[in-house]
Amino acid sequence: LFTKGYYMLSIGALNNGIVLDHIEAGKAMEIYRYLDLDNLDCGIAIIKNAQSNKMERKDIIKIDGGLDLVDLDVLGYIDCNITVNIIKDGEIIEKMPLSLPKKLTNIIKCGNPRCITSSETNLDQIFYLADASHHTYRCKYCDEKAK
Repeated sequence: LFTKGYYMLSIGALNNGIVLDHIEAGKAMEIYRYLDLDNLDCGIAIIKNAQSNKMERKDIIKIDGGLDLVDLDVLGYIDCNITVNIIKDGEIIEKMPLSLPKKLTNIIKCGNPRCITSSETNLDQIFYLADASHHTYRCKYCDEKAK
């Protein structure tokens, strides 16, 4: 089927798992990498550039497994507009909105070469939300702005 020059694609329903919906078009692979989904032993479907009434184009990730497989802080950091749908017995039982996490641990690294995290390799990389309106995070140890 063609619609506006695009194929209409049908992806099978997920019986139990999670669906990450309303991902900004083109960001699915970034999320895949940040969440280390390649290390999971479950079914994963990535749908890129799907048609959307709300966003025009969007990406979707379907994961055959429980919510424990996904770090919600990572998702909130990347894009807090993503919707997390919990699927049970083929039905959406919960829609979880995301928000910017107040603290990020070992998700991003400090770029300051003089930061203690550069010399202490076993020290967690901790960033705090400094300005929610600009999505700005700063290093807990040296106050360097995350890039």
